Amino acid sequence: MTPREPHTPPVDADLVDRVVLSIYEEPLLCYLGSARLPSRESIDELVELLREIVFPGFYGRRGLTHISLPLHVQELLSGVAIRAEEQIRSCLRYRNDVDTRDADCPESAECDRMAREATRAFLAFIPELRDMIASDVRAAYDGDPAAHHHDETIFCYPGVEAIFCHRIAHFLYTHNVPLLPRLIQEGAHTRTGIDIHPGATIGRSFFIDHGGGVVIGETVRIGEGCRIYQGVTLGAKSFAKDEKGALLRTGEKRHPTLGNRVTIYAGAVVLGGDTVIGDDCVIAGSVFVTRSVPEGHVVRQKSPELVLRSNTEIMGVVSDDEIPAGG
Repeated sequence: MTPREPHTPPVDADLVDRVVLSIYEEPLLCYLGSARLPSRESIDELVELLREIVFPGFYGRRGLTHISLPLHVQELLSGVAIRAEEQIRSCLRYRNDVDTRDADCPESAECDRMAREATRAFLAFIPELRDMIASDVRAAYDGDPAAHHHDETIFCYPGVEAIFCHRIAHFLYTHNVPLLPRLIQEGAHTRTGIDIHPGATIGRSFFIDHGGGVVIGETVRIGEGCRIYQGVTLGAKSFAKDEKGALLRTGEKRHPTLGNRVTIYAGAVVLGGDTVIGDDCVIAGSVFVTRSVPEGHVVRQKSPELVLRSNTEIMGVVSDDEIPAGG
Protein backbone atom coordinates (compact mmCIF):
# COMPACT_ATOMS: atom_id res chain seq x y z
CA MET A 1 0.00 0.00 0.00
CA THR A 2 1.43 3.33 -1.03
CA PRO A 3 1.65 5.76 1.90
CA ARG A 4 -0.44 8.87 1.49
CA GLU A 5 1.29 12.20 1.09
CA PRO A 6 0.88 14.38 4.18
CA HIS A 7 -1.91 16.86 3.75
CA THR A 8 -0.83 20.50 3.78
CA PRO A 9 -3.68 22.81 4.72
CA PRO A 10 -4.08 25.74 2.36
CA VAL A 11 -2.75 29.08 3.59
CA ASP A 12 -5.05 31.98 3.05
CA ALA A 13 -3.46 34.70 0.90
CA ASP A 14 -4.97 37.35 3.11
CA LEU A 15 -3.19 35.84 6.14
CA VAL A 16 0.13 35.97 4.26
CA ASP A 17 -0.44 39.63 3.46
CA ARG A 18 -1.31 40.47 7.05
CA VAL A 19 1.75 38.69 8.47
CA VAL A 20 4.07 40.36 5.94
CA LEU A 21 2.51 43.74 6.72
CA SER A 22 3.06 43.16 10.44
CA ILE A 23 6.75 42.47 9.70
CA TYR A 24 7.10 45.70 7.74
CA GLU A 25 5.31 47.65 10.47
CA GLU A 26 7.55 46.26 13.25
CA PRO A 27 11.12 46.22 11.91
CA LEU A 28 12.44 45.62 15.44
CA LEU A 29 11.71 41.90 15.07
CA CYS A 30 13.26 41.27 11.65
CA TYR A 31 16.60 41.63 9.90
CA LEU A 32 16.25 41.93 6.14
CA GLY A 33 19.00 42.41 3.60
CA SER A 34 22.56 41.09 3.62
CA ALA A 35 23.18 38.10 5.86
CA ARG A 36 25.63 39.56 8.38
CA LEU A 37 24.13 38.04 11.51
CA PRO A 38 26.22 35.56 13.51
CA SER A 39 25.24 31.89 13.36
CA ARG A 40 24.16 30.19 16.57
CA GLU A 41 25.06 26.83 15.05
CA SER A 42 28.63 27.92 14.27
CA ILE A 43 28.98 29.49 17.71
CA ASP A 44 27.87 26.23 19.35
CA GLU A 45 30.46 24.38 17.23
CA LEU A 46 33.13 26.90 18.29
CA VAL A 47 32.34 26.36 21.98
CA GLU A 48 32.42 22.58 21.58
CA LEU A 49 35.81 22.69 19.84
CA LEU A 50 37.15 24.85 22.66
CA ARG A 51 35.67 22.46 25.21
CA GLU A 52 37.57 19.61 23.57
CA ILE A 53 40.81 21.63 23.66
CA VAL A 54 40.33 22.56 27.32
CA PHE A 55 39.20 19.07 28.35
CA PRO A 56 40.83 16.68 25.84
CA GLY A 57 39.71 13.10 26.29
CA PHE A 58 36.70 14.12 28.37
CA TYR A 59 34.83 15.51 25.36
CA GLY A 60 35.08 14.71 21.66
CA ARG A 61 37.55 12.13 20.49
CA ARG A 62 38.39 9.29 22.86
CA GLY A 63 41.53 7.21 23.08
CA LEU A 64 44.00 10.06 22.61
CA THR A 65 47.68 9.26 23.18
CA HIS A 66 50.85 11.31 23.49
CA ILE A 67 51.50 10.44 19.83
CA SER A 68 48.08 11.41 18.47
CA LEU A 69 47.53 14.49 20.66
CA PRO A 70 49.58 17.09 18.69
CA LEU A 71 47.83 16.39 15.37
CA HIS A 72 44.45 16.33 17.10
CA VAL A 73 45.13 19.70 18.76
CA GLN A 74 46.22 21.14 15.41
CA GLU A 75 42.93 20.06 13.85
CA LEU A 76 40.94 21.54 16.71
CA LEU A 77 42.80 24.85 16.61
CA SER A 78 42.22 25.09 12.87
CA GLY A 79 38.52 24.60 13.43
CA VAL A 80 38.49 27.22 16.18
CA ALA A 81 40.38 29.71 13.98
CA ILE A 82 37.96 29.32 11.08
CA ARG A 83 34.79 29.62 13.16
CA ALA A 84 36.07 32.35 15.47
CA GLU A 85 37.19 34.63 12.63
CA GLU A 86 33.97 34.00 10.72
CA GLN A 87 31.71 34.80 13.68
CA ILE A 88 33.76 37.77 14.90
CA ARG A 89 33.65 39.21 11.37
CA SER A 90 29.88 38.71 11.24
CA CYS A 91 29.40 40.44 14.57
CA LEU A 92 31.60 43.39 13.58
CA ARG A 93 29.78 43.84 10.28
CA TYR A 94 26.44 43.48 12.03
CA ARG A 95 27.39 46.24 14.47
CA ASN A 96 28.40 48.39 11.53
CA ASP A 97 25.04 47.74 9.85
CA VAL A 98 22.86 48.53 12.86
CA ASP A 99 24.87 51.49 14.16
CA THR A 100 26.18 53.76 11.42
CA ARG A 101 27.60 56.05 14.10
CA ASP A 102 30.16 53.40 15.07
CA ALA A 103 33.52 54.51 13.69
CA ASP A 104 35.44 51.44 14.89
CA CYS A 105 34.48 49.38 11.87
CA PRO A 106 33.73 51.73 8.98
CA GLU A 107 34.32 49.31 6.10
CA SER A 108 34.10 45.58 5.45
CA ALA A 109 37.85 45.41 4.84
CA GLU A 110 38.48 47.00 8.23
CA CYS A 111 36.09 44.55 9.86
CA ASP A 112 38.02 41.70 8.22
CA ARG A 113 41.30 43.02 9.60
CA MET A 114 39.87 43.44 13.09
CA ALA A 115 38.43 39.93 12.99
CA ARG A 116 41.81 38.44 12.03
CA GLU A 117 43.58 40.32 14.83
CA ALA A 118 40.98 39.35 17.44
CA THR A 119 41.16 35.71 16.34
CA ARG A 120 44.97 35.63 16.59
CA ALA A 121 44.80 37.15 20.07
CA PHE A 122 42.16 34.63 21.13
CA LEU A 123 44.15 31.64 19.86
CA ALA A 124 47.21 32.89 21.77
CA PHE A 125 45.01 33.11 24.90
CA ILE A 126 44.02 29.42 24.86
CA PRO A 127 46.94 28.13 27.03
CA GLU A 128 46.10 30.76 29.66
CA LEU A 129 42.42 29.82 29.38
CA ARG A 130 43.26 26.18 30.14
CA ASP A 131 45.35 27.21 33.14
CA MET A 132 42.52 29.34 34.54
CA ILE A 133 39.93 26.60 34.03
CA ALA A 134 42.22 24.11 35.79
CA SER A 135 42.21 26.40 38.84
CA ASP A 136 38.39 26.53 38.70
CA VAL A 137 38.13 22.73 38.51
CA ARG A 138 40.41 22.39 41.54
CA ALA A 139 38.29 24.95 43.40
CA ALA A 140 35.13 22.99 42.61
CA TYR A 141 36.64 19.75 43.90
CA ASP A 142 38.20 21.34 46.99
CA GLY A 143 34.99 23.22 47.81
CA ASP A 144 32.49 20.37 47.62
CA PRO A 145 32.78 17.26 49.82
CA ALA A 146 30.22 15.55 47.56
CA ALA A 147 32.74 15.51 44.69
CA HIS A 148 34.63 12.22 44.60
CA HIS A 149 37.07 13.21 41.87
CA HIS A 150 38.07 16.19 39.73
CA ASP A 151 36.58 14.34 36.74
CA GLU A 152 33.15 14.52 38.35
CA THR A 153 33.28 18.32 38.48
CA ILE A 154 34.23 18.46 34.78
CA PHE A 155 31.43 16.15 33.67
CA CYS A 156 28.65 17.18 36.05
CA TYR A 157 28.99 20.62 37.62
CA PRO A 158 27.03 23.51 36.07
CA GLY A 159 29.37 25.97 37.81
CA VAL A 160 32.33 24.60 35.87
CA GLU A 161 30.36 24.84 32.63
CA ALA A 162 29.35 28.43 33.40
CA ILE A 163 32.85 29.66 34.24
CA PHE A 164 34.32 27.84 31.21
CA CYS A 165 32.00 29.77 28.89
CA HIS A 166 32.44 32.99 30.85
CA ARG A 167 36.22 33.00 30.50
CA ILE A 168 35.86 32.62 26.72
CA ALA A 169 33.19 35.31 26.50
CA HIS A 170 35.05 37.71 28.81
CA PHE A 171 38.18 37.61 26.67
CA LEU A 172 36.17 38.49 23.58
CA TYR A 173 34.30 41.19 25.51
CA THR A 174 37.54 42.84 26.62
CA HIS A 175 38.76 42.78 23.01
CA ASN A 176 35.72 44.77 21.89
CA VAL A 177 34.00 41.98 19.99
CA PRO A 178 30.27 42.85 19.94
CA LEU A 179 27.36 40.43 20.45
CA LEU A 180 29.38 37.20 20.28
CA PRO A 181 30.30 37.22 24.00
CA ARG A 182 26.62 37.53 24.96
CA LEU A 183 25.63 34.71 22.61
CA ILE A 184 28.27 32.41 24.13
CA GLN A 185 27.34 33.37 27.69
CA GLU A 186 23.60 33.09 27.16
CA GLY A 187 24.10 29.60 25.78
CA ALA A 188 25.66 28.67 29.12
CA HIS A 189 22.87 30.50 30.95
CA THR A 190 20.29 28.38 29.13
CA ARG A 191 22.11 25.14 29.98
CA THR A 192 22.97 25.92 33.62
CA GLY A 193 20.59 28.55 34.96
CA ILE A 194 23.65 30.65 35.88
CA ASP A 195 23.59 34.18 34.45
CA ILE A 196 27.02 35.83 34.24
CA HIS A 197 27.46 38.91 32.09
CA PRO A 198 30.60 38.59 29.94
CA GLY A 199 31.80 41.96 31.23
CA ALA A 200 32.20 40.65 34.80
CA THR A 201 35.84 40.29 35.88
CA ILE A 202 36.38 37.03 37.80
CA GLY A 203 39.64 35.91 39.36
CA ARG A 204 41.15 32.44 39.38
CA SER A 205 39.87 29.47 41.43
CA PHE A 206 36.23 30.52 41.25
CA PHE A 207 33.51 28.06 42.27
CA ILE A 208 29.73 28.29 41.95
CA ASP A 209 28.16 25.44 43.94
CA HIS A 210 24.79 24.12 42.69
CA GLY A 211 24.36 27.33 40.75
CA GLY A 212 20.70 27.73 39.75
CA GLY A 213 19.52 31.33 39.90
CA VAL A 214 22.96 32.94 40.26
CA VAL A 215 23.15 36.42 38.67
CA ILE A 216 26.46 38.27 38.21
CA GLY A 217 26.23 41.72 36.62
CA GLU A 218 28.35 43.36 33.95
CA THR A 219 30.61 45.48 36.17
CA VAL A 220 31.12 42.95 38.97
CA ARG A 221 34.73 42.38 40.01
CA ILE A 222 35.58 39.17 41.88
CA GLY A 223 38.97 38.36 43.38
CA GLU A 224 40.68 34.99 43.57
CA GLY A 225 39.50 31.95 45.49
CA CYS A 226 35.86 33.08 45.82
CA ARG A 227 32.89 30.78 46.21
CA ILE A 228 29.18 31.48 45.80
CA TYR A 229 26.10 29.32 46.09
CA GLN A 230 22.75 29.02 44.35
CA GLY A 231 20.44 32.01 44.14
CA VAL A 232 23.13 34.63 44.80
CA THR A 233 22.67 38.00 43.09
CA LEU A 234 25.53 40.43 42.53
CA GLY A 235 23.53 43.28 41.06
CA ALA A 236 22.87 47.01 40.81
CA LYS A 237 21.00 49.23 43.27
CA SER A 238 19.51 51.39 40.52
CA PHE A 239 20.05 52.55 36.96
CA ALA A 240 20.87 56.05 35.79
CA LYS A 241 18.25 57.60 33.46
CA ASP A 242 18.02 60.63 31.23
CA GLU A 243 15.40 63.38 31.47
CA LYS A 244 12.95 61.24 29.49
CA GLY A 245 13.38 58.24 31.76
CA ALA A 246 15.42 56.17 29.32
CA LEU A 247 18.32 54.15 30.72
CA LEU A 248 21.76 55.70 30.32
CA ARG A 249 24.33 53.23 28.99
CA THR A 250 27.36 55.03 30.38
CA GLY A 251 29.50 52.07 31.41
CA GLU A 252 29.62 53.28 35.01
CA LYS A 253 30.27 50.71 37.73
CA ARG A 254 26.85 49.51 38.87
CA HIS A 255 27.71 46.22 40.53
CA PRO A 256 29.70 45.18 43.62
CA THR A 257 33.33 44.19 44.08
CA LEU A 258 34.41 41.07 45.99
CA GLY A 259 37.90 40.71 47.41
CA ASN A 260 39.83 37.46 47.61
CA ARG A 261 38.48 34.29 49.27
CA VAL A 262 34.96 35.65 49.75
CA THR A 263 32.16 33.14 50.32
CA ILE A 264 28.51 34.04 49.67
CA TYR A 265 25.86 31.53 50.69
CA ALA A 266 22.55 30.70 49.04
CA GLY A 267 20.04 33.42 48.33
CA ALA A 268 22.18 36.37 49.40
CA VAL A 269 21.85 39.64 47.49
CA VAL A 270 24.76 42.10 47.21
CA LEU A 271 24.03 45.33 45.34
CA GLY A 272 25.75 48.51 44.26
CA GLY A 273 28.79 49.70 42.37
CA ASP A 274 30.23 51.28 45.50
CA THR A 275 29.76 48.12 47.58
CA VAL A 276 33.05 46.37 48.33
CA ILE A 277 33.18 43.06 50.21
CA GLY A 278 36.66 42.74 51.72
CA ASP A 279 39.01 39.77 51.63
CA ASP A 280 38.03 36.64 53.60
CA CYS A 281 34.47 37.79 54.28
CA VAL A 282 31.54 35.39 54.60
CA ILE A 283 28.05 36.52 53.58
CA ALA A 284 25.41 34.27 55.11
CA GLY A 285 22.40 32.98 53.21
CA SER A 286 19.46 35.26 52.38
CA VAL A 287 21.28 38.42 53.53
CA PHE A 288 20.61 41.71 51.70
CA VAL A 289 23.80 43.81 51.48
CA THR A 290 24.01 47.32 50.01
CA ARG A 291 27.07 48.71 51.77
CA SER A 292 30.73 47.76 52.02
CA VAL A 293 32.04 45.17 54.48
CA PRO A 294 35.60 45.33 55.91
CA GLU A 295 37.82 42.33 55.31
CA GLY A 296 37.62 39.35 57.61
CA HIS A 297 33.96 39.79 58.67
CA VAL A 298 30.89 37.55 58.73
CA VAL A 299 27.62 39.16 57.65
CA ARG A 300 24.39 37.54 58.76
CA GLN A 301 20.92 38.58 59.80
CA LYS A 302 19.33 37.83 63.15
CA SER A 303 17.81 34.39 63.28
CA PRO A 304 14.04 34.63 62.85
CA GLU A 305 11.83 33.06 65.51
CA LEU A 306 10.72 29.63 64.40
CA VAL A 307 7.14 28.53 64.99
CA LEU A 308 6.22 24.85 65.34
CA ARG A 309 2.69 23.58 64.82
CA SER A 310 1.57 19.99 65.11
CA ASN A 311 0.58 18.44 61.81
CA THR A 312 -2.45 16.96 63.58
CA GLU A 313 -3.96 20.45 63.67
CA ILE A 314 -5.08 19.85 60.12
CA MET A 315 -7.45 17.24 61.49
CA GLY A 316 -8.66 19.51 64.28
CA VAL A 317 -7.19 17.33 67.01
CA VAL A 318 -5.47 20.24 68.73
CA SER A 319 -6.09 23.95 68.86
CA ASP A 320 -4.57 26.48 66.51
CA ASP A 321 -2.30 27.82 69.23
CA GLU A 322 1.19 28.35 67.94
CA ILE A 323 3.99 26.65 69.81
CA PRO A 324 7.29 28.63 69.84
CA ALA A 325 10.37 26.61 69.03
CA GLY A 326 11.79 25.09 72.19
CA GLY A 327 8.51 25.60 74.04
